[in-house]
Amino acid sequence: MFSLGDLYKEVIIDHTKAPRNFGKLEPCSHDAEGFNPLCGDQLHVYLEINKDNIIEDVKFEGQGCSISTASASLMTQVLKGKSVDEFNALFGAFHDMATADMNDEPDEEVLGKLAVLAGVKEFPSRIKCATLCWHTVKSAIEDAGEPAKTE
Repeated sequence: MFSLGDLYKEVIIDHTKAPRNFGKLEPCSHDAEGFNPLCGDQLHVYLEINKDNIIEDVKFEGQGCSISTASASLMTQVLKGKSVDEFNALFGAFHDMATADMNDEPDEEVLGKLAVLAGVKEFPSRIKCATLCWHTVKSAIEDAGEPAKTE
């Protein structure tokens, strides 16, 4: 029988070995850097957001652990075509999922394939690895002007 834990491991390995949307996006309308001082994960996200606030394209580059890379890869797949308002809703839902009680089930209807990352809450030190890319996109959209951190 195939468990959610097995799926979690398989998806993480797949997206770590072959991250989707990896590279620099030129030109881009928004970009930001992110840094996790606890483990050293670093990434840079690039966004092309049109005049209607739709995320037309998103890419990332950097280096980090498998959770960080897989989360950024999955996130970029999901965000293409979403509005900035939809991003903000997904940001909240993803953050809630990653920090929820162990017994809380992820809202798969809202999160889609991102729900596979619900397994990070079993490893509290990895939650910041999984959420770094989300904080970095938020920083890019808000034009924060300084690297996003998970601290």
